[in-house]
Amino acid sequence: MRSLYVPSAAAHVRWIDIPGEGAPHVYLHGLGSAGSADFPGIVTHAGLAGRRTIVVDLLGHGFSDRPEGFPGTLEAHADTVAAVLDHCAVRSAVLVGHSMGGAAAILLAARRPELCSRVVVAEPNLLAGGGLYSRAIAAQSERDFVGHGFRALLAGLVPEYAARMRTADPAIVHRSAVHLVRGAVPGVAETFHGLPQPRVLIVGARSRPYPGEDGVRRAGIPIVEVPDADHHMLTDDVPGFVAALLRALASDHPTSPGLWQAVR
Repeated sequence: MRSLYVPSAAAHVRWIDIPGEGAPHVYLHGLGSAGSADFPGIVTHAGLAGRRTIVVDLLGHGFSDRPEGFPGTLEAHADTVAAVLDHCAVRSAVLVGHSMGGAAAILLAARRPELCSRVVVAEPNLLAGGGLYSRAIAAQSERDFVGHGFRALLAGLVPEYAARMRTADPAIVHRSAVHLVRGAVPGVAETFHGLPQPRVLIVGARSRPYPGEDGVRRAGIPIVEVPDADHHMLTDDVPGFVAALLRALASDHPTSPGLWQAVR
């Protein structure tokens, strides 16, 4: 695992860097999770192995530091990933983000377009208002969530997610959730629709209709479905997620509307 001190955050961000060929693929995880837990079994799957791969643990998550003053905004997470890519001299990467990581990937592609050649997002937070977990977290004060809400949340999570969340910093999880509920300005959906890079949205079949999906379709962005999954598609249906990701990566013209039917 590699490490970089980010002066603006006064903290070390850490990532897995797997050598390989072609444009680097950069993977960003969701709220309370960790790239080091979510993606190793995916990026080593047949069809994805052999590519240069960077799997980031966002600040406050996984093996990365937990800086007390880190704001947890999507912009701050995006800027941290940009620092990693600058440090690695990476340009024209393929960004793959799940949930909050997908929203951060969209903002990163807009803020630093030279870093990104393609954006593949799996159920990102396109709209303000948050998701099921972020709404419940943001409804509490930071003090209450850190004091007892975090433990209560862990007790109610499915074991796979609880194991990941347990490594996260409660304060940064809370701040990130608050900002997901508030949304970015301009909105993540509008930013996604207007990106110049090729874009694909991946959704779980049990999540549909996914919030913001209609707008994505109207923008001419293809949508690929993971058949046996909801938002937890990285653990629900690994072969289905890998197949969806390979479809999103394979097309020379991924912005053509209606390009793919659901993965079956």
